[in-house]
Amino acid sequence: MIEFHNVTAYQQHTRVLEDFSLHIGAGEKVAILGPNGAGKSTLLKLIGRELYPVERAGSHLRLFGNETVNLWALRRQIGFVSQDLQEDYTPYTQAIDVVVSGFFGAIGAHDHMQPSDEQLQQARKLLATVEMQGHEHTMFQRLSTGQKRRLLLARALVHEPRALILDEPANGLDMGASLGMLRLLRNFCGQDHAMIITTHHIDEIIPEIERVVLLDQGRIVADGPKREVLSSAALSDLYQTELHITEQDGWYRCWHA
Repeated sequence: MIEFHNVTAYQQHTRVLEDFSLHIGAGEKVAILGPNGAGKSTLLKLIGRELYPVERAGSHLRLFGNETVNLWALRRQIGFVSQDLQEDYTPYTQAIDVVVSGFFGAIGAHDHMQPSDEQLQQARKLLATVEMQGHEHTMFQRLSTGQKRRLLLARALVHEPRALILDEPANGLDMGASLGMLRLLRNFCGQDHAMIITTHHIDEIIPEIERVVLLDQGRIVADGPKREVLSSAALSDLYQTELHITEQDGWYRCWHA
């Protein structure tokens, strides 16, 4: 589904990735874990074509087997949820219009957006799916952070994408909202659905995620099955502090050892 091969990428004048390689197959559920500044958000911006890698021989970034991607087709295959998108949203947009905007690849409501009855029906269904059915006409600015994040999840699902990509999905949420978001993500994880989340909190890694990639300063320092990668030693090295990791029913927790 996604293939980075010897990719180099910059954010403004800072080189974030160099000779970076990572393959993620169709239907895989992957968590990319690392401290702030590790390169997680840059990775997602490359996938979403908000950012482009340096063009050079022997380097490529392929999505669904293609180096050249039609952005409209990409939006139909991958749903994105990020804090940047949340912050960019027009504050006076009604909740139903936030979801509908996903059909048009827009941020906010615009005059050219004339949704069909079928699209409106699907948007209302998705509001119910993310437990926001009572807020159809509530302005975006009046919603809590957790409600905004659920609304963006509904927006990401309008095209019934093959994959969801989420940048720190529970960041900034209180305990109840965080657990609610993680429950919704678990509901998405069917056999054919792929999911990629970036986070620096291991308690955001839902049990359905099978593979974990540890990222530090633009380099992969570990990549493999969750039960092998999420070790006390590996995470202590990653975060430069002594940590103790435990697992129960597929959920992982850590604390200072």
